[in-house]
Amino acid sequence: MLEGQKCLIIGSGISGIGAAVLLSHFDTEIILYDSNDKISIKDLEEKLAAAWDACGSGEKKADGNWREKIRLVTGELPPETETRIQTVVLSPGVPTDSPLVCRLREKGAAILGEIELAYLAEKGQVAAVTGTNGKTTTTTLLGEIVKAHKGEEKTFVVGNIGNPYTMEVLKTSSDSVTVGELSSFQLETIHRFRPRVSAILNITPDHLNRHHTMGAYIEAKEAVARNQTREDLCVLNYENEYTRDFGKRCPARVVFFSSKRELEEGYFLRGDRIIRRFDGAETDLMDIHKDMNLVGIHNAENVMAAIAMAEGLGIPMETILAVIREFKAVEHRIEYVAEKRGVVYYNDSKGTNPDAAIQGIKAMDRPTVLIAGGYDKQNTYDEWIESFDGKVKWLVLIGQTREKIAECARAHGLTQIRFADTFEECLKLCTELAEPGDAVLLSPACASWGMFPNYETRGRMFKDYVNALSDEEE
Repeated sequence: MLEGQKCLIIGSGISGIGAAVLLSHFDTEIILYDSNDKISIKDLEEKLAAAWDACGSGEKKADGNWREKIRLVTGELPPETETRIQTVVLSPGVPTDSPLVCRLREKGAAILGEIELAYLAEKGQVAAVTGTNGKTTTTTLLGEIVKAHKGEEKTFVVGNIGNPYTMEVLKTSSDSVTVGELSSFQLETIHRFRPRVSAILNITPDHLNRHHTMGAYIEAKEAVARNQTREDLCVLNYENEYTRDFGKRCPARVVFFSSKRELEEGYFLRGDRIIRRFDGAETDLMDIHKDMNLVGIHNAENVMAAIAMAEGLGIPMETILAVIREFKAVEHRIEYVAEKRGVVYYNDSKGTNPDAAIQGIKAMDRPTVLIAGGYDKQNTYDEWIESFDGKVKWLVLIGQTREKIAECARAHGLTQIRFADTFEECLKLCTELAEPGDAVLLSPACASWGMFPNYETRGRMFKDYVNALSDEEE
């Protein structure tokens, strides 16, 4: 576990804090560094103190005081510090090709991320979910299935879902299961990470401002199975060209799922029924409308992936299906908020790219006032706008991408467009534009950065505004 090494952690968000706390349980020299000179040392001390207390329940409890183990640096990193670094732990938001990282790599430092760091201390089995869309729903559902089988104390749901792996790994045991939601940023920096069961739900263009090319983005996603063998399982979407192609090269045993065709082997939809077929034997598992609380074909795909992964972990089908029947939608993903004055409001703040936002508008069955726009990740919006299919009566745009989206919308014949400078102005405008029988959908097709720290904050502000509306006309 990197004993005796000098480790530099770059980034002081929840992943960086978690990495510092985990390393402090071992004999390592630690520097926690953030280039933002507006972050105070006192702020870092408070975050570390809280994390230290929260992470003290593992088999190996930290000794002494974290202040004796972790040096804190913000702003400029002293040049002499770089020369002695042996291992660099990157927070997901730190590009692997940043000048500092490149210099440290050239000097021989090992570059790894929080997921790889935590895995080095993992004692149990790991199930890893990645993909452009659907990760959070699938990870959360799989986590609930594992909990029903293993119990709360033997199940850890971690990663991009908001719970750092490094903060939980010391609690793992030989009979525990860690379920991880992994982003492409997190998968860029793995080396030995090997899940027992993995899934790539889909791959569509996203984060090209970070990965630069679609090929690099695909490679990052496929890395989830890089160290797997035929003893392991990888669940893939047959209806996505990238994951279908990866099935031919994947080192693990592959199981496909499909929402559009019947498969000789795997899980698929036949009408409204999820069917399991292996070795020529079929099992009719469930009705996607009667037995699920989730809406949309994309959620049927998420459920099939979770079923396949859970079976790969040896969980009985009766347990799997019982959990699915009770499972509710994840917060911020096509989440019903309220009906006010005859208008239904939905929060799909997690629709942070066009492909995810397509699922949001597809789920609407009313004329819709759609809120969109945000940070520019260099995505294109044509396919998303084509999916509106006449449902969008007003497109209300905010953020850095609003002009780009408006230009694309007009090219596709949509002219009912309004701009807002602030989120508050946007929400007020939507309540004025929406009429009884309409829906208002927050499904931005863009990241929240620039206006909000994350999509959760954006979604909760939306919900707070809606819930504060009166039910009657004023």
